[in-house]
Amino acid sequence: MEYLDMLKARVKKLNQQATALKMDLHDLSEDLPTGWERIMEVAEKTYAAHLALTEARKLLAAAGG
Repeated sequence: MEYLDMLKARVKKLNQQATALKMDLHDLSEDLPTGWERIMEVAEKTYAAHLALTEARKLLAAAGG
């Protein structure tokens, strides 16, 4: 698999993960105050996923994808 295809696959995977975590955070917020103890955990995971996605998108754009 060439580099550009690998980057595209990585962006797709990271996008799916970031979307799932975004929904987890959304669901958690809807159930508040139940589960409030998990806010930081879920928020940190969501932040990390979106940061990784943003960086991967930058790499893909720089590679011409």
